[in-house]
Amino acid sequence: MRVGVIDYGVGNLGSVLRALEELRVAPVLVNRALDLHAVDCLILPGVGNFADCARLLEAGGWPTALRDEVLGYGRPLLGVCVGMQLLADASMEGSDDGQGTPGLGFVPGRVEHLRTLGCTLRVPHVGWNGVTRASETGGLFDGIPDGTDFYFVHSYAFVPQDPSDVLATADYGVSVTAAVRRGRVWGTQFHPEKSSRAGFRLLRNFISGPSC
Repeated sequence: MRVGVIDYGVGNLGSVLRALEELRVAPVLVNRALDLHAVDCLILPGVGNFADCARLLEAGGWPTALRDEVLGYGRPLLGVCVGMQLLADASMEGSDDGQGTPGLGFVPGRVEHLRTLGCTLRVPHVGWNGVTRASETGGLFDGIPDGTDFYFVHSYAFVPQDPSDVLATADYGVSVTAAVRRGRVWGTQFHPEKSSRAGFRLLRNFISGPSC
């Protein structure tokens, strides 16, 4: 099993790599878009500002290569934190024109500030929060009890266009999308690599799933 961790110049690469090594997986750090085809599944990390991450992806030629792999060859992809937000059509973070900064468009929807969504709690949302499944299906959350805490750090949240793409939610004054899935594309707003045993189980579920 070759798990590719995408290195496009940003992201919590160290903690993701260490988590995979704990799972007895030898991760492959992919730092060129043309090498995406050499792995079995992909993890797209992300931290910081959406617009900055999107610019780095574009500069490295990643969007076209990712679309070829994910949409053309069905390569499984897991986006983490801003990596999940990058799966959206656009984000309002770092955008001044009201249209948003374009994302990869793998999961239709937009990324909005928590305040815009009606959150009155402290922003950013930092810390452990319980995650509730949107359905009873297993998959990414197989073997993880409903309501399990995962670790969040974010000020913006993904609002999918199709509610059926929402795998799980968290309550932070408003309902926040905690995980998404569309086809062979998954995303988690929380950091599984920083979420102790439950996060490791989620990563194992992704890696060992039938699609990977």
